[in-house]
Amino acid sequence: MSITCYSHQSDSTAYYYKKMLHPTQSSDIPLAIQFYSVQSEKHLSQNKIYEAIKGFRMIAIGEYEMGNTYDSENAIVRALALIENSPKTDTLIEARKGLYNQLGKIYRASDQPEKAIEAFNLGLQFSKTTADSITLLNNKATIYKDGKKYQQALEQLELALQKKNSKHYSEEVARVLDNLGYVQFKLNNPNALANLNRSLQLRDSLNDLYGLYSSNKNLALYYFERSEKQLATSFANKAYEVANKLNSLTYLQDALSLFTQMAEDPKIVQFDVIADSIAKQKQLAQNKNAYLKYNVEKERKNTMVAQLEKEEEKNQKIIFISLAIFLLLSSVFVFIALRLRHKKEKIVQLHTTEARISKKVHDEVANDVYQLMAKVQGSVGDKETLLDDLENIYNKTRDISKENSAIEIEEDFSEQLNDLLLNYQNETIAIVTRNISNIEWEIIPETKKTTIYRVLQELMTNMKKHSQATAVALTFNQEGKKIHIEYTDNGVGCTLKNKNGLQNAENRIQAIKGTITFESEPGKGFRSKIRI
Repeated sequence: MSITCYSHQSDSTAYYYKKMLHPTQSSDIPLAIQFYSVQSEKHLSQNKIYEAIKGFRMIAIGEYEMGNTYDSENAIVRALALIENSPKTDTLIEARKGLYNQLGKIYRASDQPEKAIEAFNLGLQFSKTTADSITLLNNKATIYKDGKKYQQALEQLELALQKKNSKHYSEEVARVLDNLGYVQFKLNNPNALANLNRSLQLRDSLNDLYGLYSSNKNLALYYFERSEKQLATSFANKAYEVANKLNSLTYLQDALSLFTQMAEDPKIVQFDVIADSIAKQKQLAQNKNAYLKYNVEKERKNTMVAQLEKEEEKNQKIIFISLAIFLLLSSVFVFIALRLRHKKEKIVQLHTTEARISKKVHDEVANDVYQLMAKVQGSVGDKETLLDDLENIYNKTRDISKENSAIEIEEDFSEQLNDLLLNYQNETIAIVTRNISNIEWEIIPETKKTTIYRVLQELMTNMKKHSQATAVALTFNQEGKKIHIEYTDNGVGCTLKNKNGLQNAENRIQAIKGTITFESEPGKGFRSKIRI
């Protein structure tokens, strides 16, 4: 169902809010993420900062539920940056608390316990209600529970239950009781089963499906460790039934792993342990740590000395960026000169490349340099403005250099190529690759792999600049040493004239005796087929 089906914005927001927090179909959360992404950018353009912050928080929740921890983290970083720069930052306490709580959950999911504890502690600083405190203390306890620090987890959970009037917050209390029961059975505390059952009863009365899944899972583990296999299997089956109702692959996978943990065949148990270990190692390798780019603590240097130091840093940065621009431009022209000395059959291609790069340098860099020189000569603009202009020129020259510099082909080329393609994915563009890891890249010559990398880079750049696509699919197939690649997007399409700026891609493919075709019509997207 599209967003435009609703005549009133409030109706749409309420609809997608429900879909995000209580999904009934697998498409609910992706549609809600799309809605909040569009709305957040709209609110930013209208300077509705608080509404944009709420939108980014909802995006973070959705991406987290789908297992996209990096995208969830990025949404939180954007929201925190908006709060930090808002003139009403002191009034956004509730928003801070929710964002730090979500951030802690992300760090828990990405196996970063220390950062998770730090985020939950920051959230506690902004907690003004009993429900907030109970939730954050419970979440903090889960980190200790994951690390098998059961005594520390117990202290946090008991503190949560001591909160005044905590009995009025049934859902939060049920969550605490469930975790408390689990920790207690790990500590051989006789109260464990009673607390696990109390949590199950509360959640059943609230029809809390997510909570019911957790309670049934923990009871299954409780009885399994006490060798009561019949009861353990019964609760595992109940957890599996709830996971099916939730219609979540993540919960289904977790529910099925319960059965492998309780399997009598040691090979199946070993498989589950190894799969879990591999998943954790992969997660650690993929952690991007976007939050490290956000400085939680404000700069408090207000003295004259601090101001002078800041000016000195600006001067040094201007010098550094100027030098970097010079080196990058020099590298581009050195690259062109070296390529011109290469094999005779590539002269035509090199002339085309040189002309394209020269035009880019002239159109995108030379004019900016000239304007900057005019500003400097005329003393127009302050140092901050000059610094921004220099950085803009630096970024342009860096991009030109990156597009034309030599590629160092890595051993795992499928992962290198996949990283390139997914770099073009954002909140509005979904990138899907098929069979990329099934290609025997090790038997493909480096010259062909380099050409594939560059041509796909040009197709993706062309898509991002011109197509307005929201979905891109790339399918890879292999026949012996022949590689077939099909690119498709759902963009606005166009009438093809002189390959619409993709002549360079065609030249690259022809240089290695391959073929490339382009198909497009206005309103029907864009397709390209590559045979190498």
